[in-house]
Amino acid sequence: MIAIVDYGVGNLFSLKSSFAYIGAEAIVTGDRQRIESCDRIILPGVGAFGDAAQKLREAGLDQVVIREAEKGKPLLGICLGMQLLFDKSLEYGEYTGLGLIPGKIVPMRGVVPDTYKVPHIGWNALRFPKEKPCSPLFKNVQEGDHVYFVHSYYAAECDSWVSAWTEYGALVTAAAENKNVFGTQFHPEKSGAVGLKILKAFCEI
Repeated sequence: MIAIVDYGVGNLFSLKSSFAYIGAEAIVTGDRQRIESCDRIILPGVGAFGDAAQKLREAGLDQVVIREAEKGKPLLGICLGMQLLFDKSLEYGEYTGLGLIPGKIVPMRGVVPDTYKVPHIGWNALRFPKEKPCSPLFKNVQEGDHVYFVHSYYAAECDSWVSAWTEYGALVTAAAENKNVFGTQFHPEKSGAVGLKILKAFCEI
């Protein structure tokens, strides 16, 4: 069973539908005990980092997610949910994240060329680091496969934990991981067959 953490942000039911499509059972829940009883956790999220982090903490779910991840339970953060896994974010101020992957969230503007639109919305190709083994999350996909992004900020100072990049006028972190903790800046649930393969791989970790 997969717990999709409901803390007031994110399109949770499209995620649940994606898991149902691949034959995986998932529940949308903000109940601590139900999250603890599940085999895997999804941390979704859309919107601003500071607001999402506050909602997660007010619900008391930040410590549940941290504690379960520290036990070794597979955790996947998606889009803003991925960003929350890092140490901090510089989105409209400075906010503390969950500290499960080292690094920080910074603006894309000033990194990508001025001719590129921010937010970055659309399909971009995955590029895998050559110096490390392929992530188990990507065992069913190929370098160059396209996935769907919607974001204005990205994870930086985290090269050692990057499992995939994408090219958007500059190399931008597409995915990162630290042991059993995984994050995708893109939306697997909006990435067609490639995204479903990634979610299936997560179910097998």
